[in-house]
Amino acid sequence: MKSKLRIATYNVNGIRSSLNKGLADWMLEEDIDILCVQEIKANIEQIPHFFFEEAGYKTYWHSAERKGYSGVAIISKQEPDHVEYGMGMEIYDREGRVIRADFGDLSIISVYHPSGSSGDERLAFKMEWLDDFMSHINELKKERPNLIICGDFNICHQAIDIHDPIRNANVSGFLPEERQWLTDFINSGFSDSFRMLHPEPHQYTWWSYRANARPKNLGWRIDYIMHANHLDSKLIHSVIASDAVHSDHCPVICDYNI
Repeated sequence: MKSKLRIATYNVNGIRSSLNKGLADWMLEEDIDILCVQEIKANIEQIPHFFFEEAGYKTYWHSAERKGYSGVAIISKQEPDHVEYGMGMEIYDREGRVIRADFGDLSIISVYHPSGSSGDERLAFKMEWLDDFMSHINELKKERPNLIICGDFNICHQAIDIHDPIRNANVSGFLPEERQWLTDFINSGFSDSFRMLHPEPHQYTWWSYRANARPKNLGWRIDYIMHANHLDSKLIHSVIASDAVHSDHCPVICDYNI
């Protein structure tokens, strides 16, 4: 790998729609080395691969069984040594929520955490998932300690990560138990790359399509690049690319000296 590695995470809210809005051109303009994608909402045969092939990228997809739902991918200039599809737990793997690519001793994960906003049943599913994902990562880092985990966590961590913390205090995505999980996850050995370099508020990665939320910057910061904290010294640059408009989310980009 080259010395500077540019990694981005992006919930594209439909890979076909985002490609039609210029996603592949954006990747080239930003010189992205590895793009972790969430909510591809497509099966492998529905994806127009030529967009990425023409741009010089290799692609790895983990689709959900349910059509038009969920799904994650890793899109990379360099071919990984190994790709792992799922966590080995059928209840989650059928929803296409995790994919991992190994490059030497570095592992990159694209993850799409469930949303709990559709009712009590899915909130309970989300909380079970969070516990199981934590256990999975705790085991994985014994063998693959150099982890960079990219994705839509569907959780705002702190009050500065959401435009209206008081009105959203009882809304999934900002519930105390979800926020505590994210605190515990970080305390288990990870760093929130963006917050390492940017302590200021009003920095968001998702905006509702309703109420003109994006122009008003009424958003949530729910997309993260988390790296194993022993890699802190490798982080050069981190930015929320809010000018990218291929989705209701925007990308987070990090440069690492790896």
